Amino acid sequence: MPDLFDQMQPFFDPRWLRRQIFETIDFYDPQCVDQKNGGFFHCYLDDGTVCDRTTKSLVGTARFIYLFSVGTMLGGPAHWKTIAKHGLRFLDEVMRDRINGGYYWQAEERQVSDDGKDTYGQAFVLLALTTATKAGVAEAGPQIKELAQTITAHLWDDAQQLCVAKKSRNWHWTDPYRGQNPNMHLCEAMITAYEAIGDRAYLETARTLARTVTITLAQQTGGLIWEQYDQNWRPDWVRRAEYAGNEFRLYGYVLGHSIEWSKLLTKIYAYTRESWLLARAKALYHQAWQRAKDDRYGGLIFSITPDGQPLDTYKYYWVMAEGLGASARLAAADPVQQRAYLDNYQWLFNYCWNHLIDHRYGAWYPKLTRSNLRTGYEKSPLNKTDYHPITNEQEAMHVFEKLVPNAL
Repeated sequence: MPDLFDQMQPFFDPRWLRRQIFETIDFYDPQCVDQKNGGFFHCYLDDGTVCDRTTKSLVGTARFIYLFSVGTMLGGPAHWKTIAKHGLRFLDEVMRDRINGGYYWQAEERQVSDDGKDTYGQAFVLLALTTATKAGVAEAGPQIKELAQTITAHLWDDAQQLCVAKKSRNWHWTDPYRGQNPNMHLCEAMITAYEAIGDRAYLETARTLARTVTITLAQQTGGLIWEQYDQNWRPDWVRRAEYAGNEFRLYGYVLGHSIEWSKLLTKIYAYTRESWLLARAKALYHQAWQRAKDDRYGGLIFSITPDGQPLDTYKYYWVMAEGLGASARLAAADPVQQRAYLDNYQWLFNYCWNHLIDHRYGAWYPKLTRSNLRTGYEKSPLNKTDYHPITNEQEAMHVFEKLVPNAL
């Protein structure tokens, strides 16, 4: 076991990581469940007070199903499985388009308010369905193949080997915007589909997405992952005002996404053992970590400009969480540099423990200034749900269950 930190917390102990996952889920249980309209509430203040009782996000709904499914898999309370089923019913009854296929982007109470079909949203529904299936929720299984086929039929661009970002309800209109982010999360969902179903076609789709984004696209942008592209998948270097404030259409090299891709590449590598996957994972991780690490205030900054200058220096919870998962997985995949990855994990978790994790009420703060000051009092705004900390603490937990004691 490595030296512990200021707070003397055993960040490498799988049992401790499991408790952290449970404590984060406890922040949302039971107040997240909307007994009147179905689904979940999607906005919480620091103390867990619900701050929006009407807006129903497809991404947030799927992420809540994911959270309670993970909690169930890890041996949490029996009612967590019931909550996951509650979320699945809302997806099926309100968000699912039974005529055209796919799932709507947003609703108010039980009325659809945005009927667009975003790849990002479909990806998270697929992740929810497959994770619920892994947790033993039988109702989720039959919809997995149907959704995967819908994505392939309507969102997949075979010439580019990627998905477009968004189409209309009936699939007739295609948004000209192209982005890597929805494809990254679709890759994640396809890996989970393979784990849940065992059909290697899902793993092959994940591998295709990974190669296209981390090699084909990255060759155009200096090796790191650029966010925005035109309709022909050429990098769009212009910072467009119409996307300002849109968390799904980010500008710049978002360093956390390069790190997140490194984690996904190690997951595919674990199943295929193809050397290029590990090589790209290491390259993306090291390039992004070097540019993101803040030696003055700790943590990882968010993004840099096309010429490599700091762009957004705020500290986002999800970037730190992905840094933890990637560091842990690379420690397992790359024995030669294992000590360096473990040191990075240790350094970053210490930062999270001291600044991002709320030790009074639970869960993670969403965003801090570069110097680690709070930016507001919403603990969990729309779409957050603490999916990123939970998935990456689970990744770390599984790694440290297997690493031999001498490595730690």
